[in-house]
Amino acid sequence: MTTVIFVHGTGIREREYNETFQIIEQKIHAQRPDIKVSPCLWGALGAKFNYNRASVPLEDATLALSQEEEAEIVLWGQLYRDPLYELRLLSLKPVEAGNPFGEEPGDVLQSRVASLTPGSQLEAKLQEAGIAEVFEPAREAVIHSEPYEHALLTVSEFDLSEYYAPIARAVVAQAMFISELQEKFPPILTDAHLRDEVVELLTLALTEAELGLGGWLLKPFVELAQHGGTNYVRGNRLELTDKISPMPGDILLYQTRGEKIRAFIQEQIEQAEPPVVLIAHSLGGIACVDLLVQQQLSQVELLVTVGSQAPFLYEINALYSLEYGQLLPEHFPQWLNIYDLRDFLSYVGNRIFPDRVQDVVMDSRQPFPRSHGAYWTNAKTWEAIISRLP
Repeated sequence: MTTVIFVHGTGIREREYNETFQIIEQKIHAQRPDIKVSPCLWGALGAKFNYNRASVPLEDATLALSQEEEAEIVLWGQLYRDPLYELRLLSLKPVEAGNPFGEEPGDVLQSRVASLTPGSQLEAKLQEAGIAEVFEPAREAVIHSEPYEHALLTVSEFDLSEYYAPIARAVVAQAMFISELQEKFPPILTDAHLRDEVVELLTLALTEAELGLGGWLLKPFVELAQHGGTNYVRGNRLELTDKISPMPGDILLYQTRGEKIRAFIQEQIEQAEPPVVLIAHSLGGIACVDLLVQQQLSQVELLVTVGSQAPFLYEINALYSLEYGQLLPEHFPQWLNIYDLRDFLSYVGNRIFPDRVQDVVMDSRQPFPRSHGAYWTNAKTWEAIISRLP
């Protein structure tokens, strides 16, 4: 009787494994009820806290921030991803009625931003921050952007001062964004104090008054800091660490002490009735490739890797069992590799191991990272596997 053994990937523990195992068992038995499907839950050997999470800093040992400081951190997190984020928010304000007989407040604002010439102090700080060369392109990118133009329409003579600091932050964030695109890493990218000094000087250059965030704009960031920002992460760090640590932890553990995991998989193979088929997901696929390179396990007739990275690790010379340039051993079984172009953790093997790997592509129509776990309910996956089972 053919035995299929399911080897899971990183971060999986008993509950998640059992759910996926049931799906796999149902899919196989729907077409091949004669096949025995066996578990290989190596997660018990995976990463775990051995000293009651003593390495995790608790809230009383971390820096307590005010709501305003926390809001600034949350805000910069948005600006790093989208330099125009604040301006998009400002553009949502109600449009003020225009003055047919005078200059619009938006025109005043635009004139000040477009005609600004950095003074000696601001210029020196831009040089120190490493963004002097990209300051002008950053300003041009901001003032010619659609969010900026829409924000100008919402300016009134009563809230003109609220716009200078957001524009200053947009220009600085854009300069940082341009620097990273150019693969330059000036000090401002990591020095928050220097970043804030540049913003303050630029804000003061746009207006003579000392300005900050207006109440209308600050409110959503205070709320975000209270309910969804870093305060939540700090206050719930133990809970969050428990949730996320198995995934990177398993990878690190396997790379340093993977022999126990491979030995566990080998034990399940030796206990199974041959012929044996291994269906291995993600890190489980890497472990199975390493095992089958190192050990001649003749009862394994087929290895199926799903959303796995063994070919990638081999190409960068990071596969444990096989140095780049070495060939797969003759005793290595047939290898079916299933990947999804939407799964950025899946790789192809045929170009790396010509004539030794058969790649099959499927499309989950799911965004990453959900695509990484979407193989088991996809008909294309089972069309490829079932037809090859002994």
